[in-house]
Amino acid sequence: MNRRSVCTPTSSPHVALPSRRSFLQAAGSWLALGTLSGTALAEPTKPERKPFQFALSQRSLHGEYSAKRLDPLDFAKVARGLGISAVEYDGQFYRKQLAKRKYLAELKRRASGEGVSSLLILADEDAALGAREEKARRRAAGRYEKWLEAAAFLGCKALRVPARVEGSEDDAVAWFSDGLRGLCGLADPLGIDILVENQDGFSARGSWLVEVLNAVGHPRCGSRPSFGPAEPGNQRYQDVRELMPSARSVCAKFYDFDERGEERSINYPQMLKIVLDAGYRGHVAIEY
Repeated sequence: MNRRSVCTPTSSPHVALPSRRSFLQAAGSWLALGTLSGTALAEPTKPERKPFQFALSQRSLHGEYSAKRLDPLDFAKVARGLGISAVEYDGQFYRKQLAKRKYLAELKRRASGEGVSSLLILADEDAALGAREEKARRRAAGRYEKWLEAAAFLGCKALRVPARVEGSEDDAVAWFSDGLRGLCGLADPLGIDILVENQDGFSARGSWLVEVLNAVGHPRCGSRPSFGPAEPGNQRYQDVRELMPSARSVCAKFYDFDERGEERSINYPQMLKIVLDAGYRGHVAIEY
């Protein structure tokens, strides 16, 4: 399988879906899961036997949105067309519409109409919750309030925030945890969790992010362990292992595939065993 997006028309002339065959081949390595537990994966008619459910990360369709081949309002329809019944929104596609309640209501209506659950939204915000000055951290938390309100309105369970920090590693732990704690105070009345992914900078190292989350000490704060970034070596497995106890969502990244349809850079049987051994049974988001 190559990395080009393949689109086929649907019943709507305004929506193009990545072909079911090409996109779900990206998640084909999940079939190895049956060998991990000693039993085969459940048939489609018996979903209760599956250890966790799939979600679709909107970042998987970034190229389609950039080329304006897809409408962000139709994200739930795209997911349903791929046989996926839960979605994770990417805020970059909704930033300009965030204050428009009518737009959000339509996004929510379409998801409901497709029978698709809205799980979380990634805040497209550059405010540093880990800023050096306390006043700056409080201002940053305030800038995330609109994202919290949008997440709550859409029926999401969580808001994912970037790990924007200043200072040394040690300083960043103290300042970022303080900023996250303040944001959790705003999120708690809305019933929204605050999640951080091991993505870049200091947060790319699982042990650093675990230290931050422990310092936050708020039940609303958790992790979104990611199988990336696409770098060689075994550190990715250790990072996910360390973050799984605090996981509220899991990001299964795919980058490239060999001729058998298996991910080239990630050992999926090994990674999935880590997830299962941690007792995780929530949603796993496919991000291609």
